Amino acid sequence: MASAVLSSASITMIITTWALATMLALPSASAFTTIHSSPIQSVSQKTTSQFFASSRTSSSSSSSSLPLQQSPSTNTQSTTRIMMSTWDDFGYDDDDELLDSGVDSDFVAADENDDPRIKAAAGMALEAPEVEYDGPVIDVPQGSRLALDEETVQGVLAACRQEIGTMFGYQAENRGVGITGGVDFVELDGPTVVLHLKGRFWHQRPTVLARVGAYLMARIPEIVDVVVEDEWELTDEANDMAA
Repeated sequence: MASAVLSSASITMIITTWALATMLALPSASAFTTIHSSPIQSVSQKTTSQFFASSRTSSSSSSSSLPLQQSPSTNTQSTTRIMMSTWDDFGYDDDDELLDSGVDSDFVAADENDDPRIKAAAGMALEAPEVEYDGPVIDVPQGSRLALDEETVQGVLAACRQEIGTMFGYQAENRGVGITGGVDFVELDGPTVVLHLKGRFWHQRPTVLARVGAYLMARIPEIVDVVVEDEWELTDEANDMAA
């Protein structure tokens, strides 16, 4: 009987010992949390760490591979604009200067950059330079060999007024900006052509004479020289006093 009781007590102890051992062997709730969450957390932390580390490395690498940006230079180079125009060698005259020079007080000059129609409308207020010659216009190309006589010189001069018309006031557009200049034939003095300059020019008067002389001599080769009847006509004073 005692043996049976002992055996029952032993069994009870064995069961108790086994239960305790099992409880000790099983993981706790916190262990389960750690077991299930740690791998994810670990991977997430690792991934995040690798991302920021990669970003820093990439940023550092990109910064080192980019060329240094140079600050803009403060040095400036001066440039000269070259404007091509048929009004080359002209000087600008404002209204006050035109009025002081004797131009009609009712005249209001246009600007040289205005539309041609505006300049022509302004130029209608001024009379064109008078031309006494009413013969034919002799328009021949440069290099022609015309005979030297008064009629031929007059005819070629008439063509010259048209060919280099921007120098003269025969066109309303030119008069609109204050150009009233004209050129007249005076006489032939042997092989020398004598001319007369009148009115106001934007070119220097010696330049006007030189252009007209070159035009005549290029078509009438017998001409030796082209001059004005009075040297005073080539001065700035004569131009400033002209109407």
